Amino acid sequence: MAISQSPPFHCGLTSRKLKNGVFALEALNGIATVYFFYDLYYYTQVQFHFGALQNLLLAALLGAVYSVTSYFGGKFAQKFGYLTAVQLGAAIMAVVFLMGSQAGGWAATVAAAVAGDIGMCLTWPALEALMSEGEPPARLQSLVGIYNVVWAVASAFAYFTGGVLMQYLGLKSIFFVPSGLLFLEMGLAFWLEREAQRQPPLALDPPLLRAEPEGRASPVSPATFLKMAWLANPLAYLAINTVISTLPTLANRFQFTLMQAGFICSIWLFSRAGAFVLLRLRPKWHYRFRFLAGSYIAMIISFGAMLLAANIWLLIAAQTVFGAAIGLIYYSSLFYSMDVGETKGEHGGIHEAAIGAGNAAGPAMAAAALAFFPQFPGSGTEAVCTLLLIGLGGLYWMRFRRRE
Repeated sequence: MAISQSPPFHCGLTSRKLKNGVFALEALNGIATVYFFYDLYYYTQVQFHFGALQNLLLAALLGAVYSVTSYFGGKFAQKFGYLTAVQLGAAIMAVVFLMGSQAGGWAATVAAAVAGDIGMCLTWPALEALMSEGEPPARLQSLVGIYNVVWAVASAFAYFTGGVLMQYLGLKSIFFVPSGLLFLEMGLAFWLEREAQRQPPLALDPPLLRAEPEGRASPVSPATFLKMAWLANPLAYLAINTVISTLPTLANRFQFTLMQAGFICSIWLFSRAGAFVLLRLRPKWHYRFRFLAGSYIAMIISFGAMLLAANIWLLIAAQTVFGAAIGLIYYSSLFYSMDVGETKGEHGGIHEAAIGAGNAAGPAMAAAALAFFPQFPGSGTEAVCTLLLIGLGGLYWMRFRRRE
């Protein structure tokens, strides 16, 4: 697809100044969404006495909504413009979070979370496309790395400080802090759109356009790696969302305060950010199946160890491995999504929709296991691990199946 066929503000963001603006949008979006959607489960536990089962069901609902709406969010961004999608998504989230702060019951709070979820689906596919549109492969792998580091650090910072904010500013800070950041994000997006329309398209050297990222020399086609990553990444988020929605219960087990929970239970987020830094510096993992498969196996083992940990040191060690493993899996999905194909917005939507599917499936399966086998507290973890093992079989089948 020729870039000139897209709306004018799809392009023009290739200058260093405007690309830095995109990364600033991404950081604001990451901090705001993690503050709300990750700490929401602590809010419902304290405010409405939600237990593990109720929080898992809430996580499954939000994951299902995100899975469906992200696909259409990517199409919306492709059709109407990436910055338009960011502006609209940030506006929806900012308004419904403020409305949610006034909600008195759990039903109204859940409704606000669902509406915010729909707003969020407009932002991430568009931000991914803004980062990658019009970029040659040789530059794309570096930009994807920066993009991953920015949102991962922003997410880790948000979760690390979330407990402090809730403890000292009150539980309703999960509504007010994100709203302020999202209004700032909207203003920056409007400024970027105006500046982008003044920028001439970046003239790329033809040899640079033909450059291949390191690691393409593989017996497996890039399209197959994309499909494997689209399978592995939702399964990784299946594990992630199960972890996030059960962390309040885990914190209770270790008798953490809100501040302690924010500090200790954010280790995996910092580990993921560190993995993104290393993966950007060492791109030889691109199109290498052993890295994807090894990370997936490490994810399964560390996931079970995290949720069944009997002491804090095992919890910390498991989080460290878990963060590094899911870092490579996510990086694979986003990089291959942006590297294979031209419709960046739509591919970003598929990438995010797959994340939503995993976000829904993991908590749903864990909730079902807890509901049917309440006498076995670890049944939810075992059910999710079983599904992850099935996914591992799917990865190996896709890699080694005979092709015509």
